[in-house]
Amino acid sequence: MRDEKHYESIGFKCGLEIHQRLATESKLFCSCSAQMPSDVSVEEIERRQRAVAGELGKVDPSAVFESARARKFVYNAFSKSACLVDIDEEPPHELNPEALDIAMLISASLGMKIPAEIETMRKEVVDGSDPSAFQRTMLVGYNGRMRVGKKDLAIPTVFLEEESSGIERSDKEIVLYNIDRLGVPLIEIDTDPDIKTPDEAKEVARRIGLLLRITGRVQRGIGSIRQDVNISIRGGTRVEIKGFQELETMDVIIDREIERHQKLIELAGALHKRKAKVHNSEEVTDIFKSTKAKLLRQSLDGGGVAIAARLEGFEGLLGQEVNPDRRLGSEISDYAKMGGVGGIIHSDENLARYELSDAEVSALNERLGLKKGDAFILVTGPAEACSTAIKYALIRAELAFDGVPKETRGADGKRLITTFMRPLPGGSRMYPETDVKPIVTDEKAYAQLKSRVVDPDNLLKELEADIGNKQLASQMLWSPYLPLFKEMVDKTKVSGSVIAPILLEKTKELRRSGVAVDRIGADAFARIFERYGHGEITKAAIGEVIKAAPASADEVDRAIKANKLERISGTELKSIIHKLGNKGKDELMRELMSKYRLNVDGEELRSLLDKR
Repeated sequence: MRDEKHYESIGFKCGLEIHQRLATESKLFCSCSAQMPSDVSVEEIERRQRAVAGELGKVDPSAVFESARARKFVYNAFSKSACLVDIDEEPPHELNPEALDIAMLISASLGMKIPAEIETMRKEVVDGSDPSAFQRTMLVGYNGRMRVGKKDLAIPTVFLEEESSGIERSDKEIVLYNIDRLGVPLIEIDTDPDIKTPDEAKEVARRIGLLLRITGRVQRGIGSIRQDVNISIRGGTRVEIKGFQELETMDVIIDREIERHQKLIELAGALHKRKAKVHNSEEVTDIFKSTKAKLLRQSLDGGGVAIAARLEGFEGLLGQEVNPDRRLGSEISDYAKMGGVGGIIHSDENLARYELSDAEVSALNERLGLKKGDAFILVTGPAEACSTAIKYALIRAELAFDGVPKETRGADGKRLITTFMRPLPGGSRMYPETDVKPIVTDEKAYAQLKSRVVDPDNLLKELEADIGNKQLASQMLWSPYLPLFKEMVDKTKVSGSVIAPILLEKTKELRRSGVAVDRIGADAFARIFERYGHGEITKAAIGEVIKAAPASADEVDRAIKANKLERISGTELKSIIHKLGNKGKDELMRELMSKYRLNVDGEELRSLLDKR
């Protein structure tokens, strides 16, 4: 494992953006349900986007890029969880006060200051995930700090904003979104770029996730929290990596991205040393009119074209690896794919696998004017798509001279690398929202709110006191069962030392054996522990009830009855002991526990036998 000195030596900088959906009843600017209930799509809306200048007269580069792809965006609208506000056909309603209260609570938990007025802004959205092409966002806290291990990390901003639509499917021409989650309140927490190592990035993300979870006011489940990472190294530039779902692989993916940056910077140095140059493209369809290369033949027979370009001084560099199974040619191909083609063919590849003839390659080299040390790239497909694709490919080739392009990339949890999404947005995509009134904040109310702050360290001490076991308390602090544990202790008055092992250990054991533990709701767990607390079942029977995976309180009672798990105690237990005659204490204990293990409490039985 590399230490902090290594990352310091390469000028590593890293900051996080944590996006977490809030557990509110309604959306941020309308009364539609924020719980995304099962619903039937009732309407389909179609939109297209085009890049326009912002209030400062500048056009965002990511908007230009997406606009040129000319994709159609289709939105499924739902009766219970969407309305005219979501599709920008009705002005926003008043800000959801519940969402603002949660955002303020989280800001207070981070020791933040609050603005005198909260101003809603519009932020351009270029990927089509919002039918209005903008997201409403507002600064609710600034200048906060958070303790992570021995480090005091600066948290400069917290924003309250709208969640985007959920993508259903996409291809080169159409993207389909569901707008049931659009407008759900979302909190964004930003850290300073002061994270020293990939391991620390993962720990900071875990710590912020824990802080959000213990408020009990955020949504849980896959997709409810997303971590974006911004990184750079000396000689490079900032790259944003979006969509970390699993924190376990975050450090590995960041390390791989650092390696990519280092290789790209080396390649840029080689290109400058060679005085390389990117030349204009030209159509070369006629060269392949009789080709037997399947890829080209299929394209040309379908009315497609072939366009190629000379990359002077690029020979041998297109095939240079920048990540496992990824090369500079792959990076250029990623841009070309955004134009609507399947990728590129380049001269550093084994051209025989495309079945290109030597005569065709020679003719192409001659047409493009290739000399020793040069390379070519080639795209094929519909004329319009090829024209866009080669333009994007040449843009990426030009960016190779800069080393690391300013990009938004996605985290690939399977290959443990990043993938190109779009150019990094600029600063021209934010402007005021004139349909929403500013909100004057109340410093006194905010000061009172600080009394409700839950500190992870204090909570751990409380858990240790409740559970009586430091290891289990630490596990519970990080467990998704924490809110349920706190609810069960408060609601059932059963000792935390009983509830914690059941939730942390017994459920894990049963899940591994195939029991559908996750279908057991909070009310079902409450009934189980209530029955135990009232002396109606034994501790040993709890696991047997959970095996039945009851989804409701009524199912718990049915499972107890069907499996004959009712507790035997008091007069009934004394009667059973009396019927067994004058046997020794140890013999009776073994015999009764063997037969009634799930129905008899061992301590009660031992007490009765001692008195006998």
